[in-house]
Amino acid sequence: MTSPTHSLPPTSRPLFDGLFFLAVFGVLGAVVRIVFFTPYELAQGAAQKIYYIHVAAALSAYLALAVVATTSIVFLWLRDARADRLAESAGEVALLCTTVVLTTGPFWGKPIWGTWWTWDARLTLTLFLWFITASYLVLRGAIDEPMMRARYSSVLGILAALLIPFIHLSVYMFRTLHPDPIVLKPDRPSLPPEMLLTFVISVLAFLFFCFMLVRARYRLALLRELAEEAT
Repeated sequence: MTSPTHSLPPTSRPLFDGLFFLAVFGVLGAVVRIVFFTPYELAQGAAQKIYYIHVAAALSAYLALAVVATTSIVFLWLRDARADRLAESAGEVALLCTTVVLTTGPFWGKPIWGTWWTWDARLTLTLFLWFITASYLVLRGAIDEPMMRARYSSVLGILAALLIPFIHLSVYMFRTLHPDPIVLKPDRPSLPPEMLLTFVISVLAFLFFCFMLVRARYRLALLRELAEEAT
């Protein structure tokens, strides 16, 4: 059986460097701006401020899953262990971000909808995405043979990413309580300038933090494999 191509150069890079801590402070700064320097929305009040974290986490999850799908395709094509290692790292970050989406959503929905959860199309599909992503990681831990593990998980990772367009389009395809996208709509203004600036800062901070988490997790995977090869 063909083995994946390995590339494990010696590395002394720390898991958490200056860029990682910059990303952490960026997220903290975005939260401070959301809480203390962003005005309340007139109809929803303080609950609307969850929006900035909820959407930023969702976009971060989509980015991480896009990395999973892309690197999974690369692995199936080239059988390169680096691609599989990166896919695994991004998959763990995607699960974290999707968990943030599913936990912040009810705190926003309860005061607006009057319920913590409803089997709305977008909510249900997002929950389904969480289960697929969790299954991806469970599958990786259930198969010992590296080539088989990488091949099977690559297929599941690609399928998980294919669900993202359906989640995005669900508010247009079905009757749903979930609001339509409100940012950068071509037919009318989206957010007031202060809120739009907060949204942009929050999204950029979370995306950068997501990238740094994937990078740190990749370095951890590399160090783990180097340790295994040394024993």
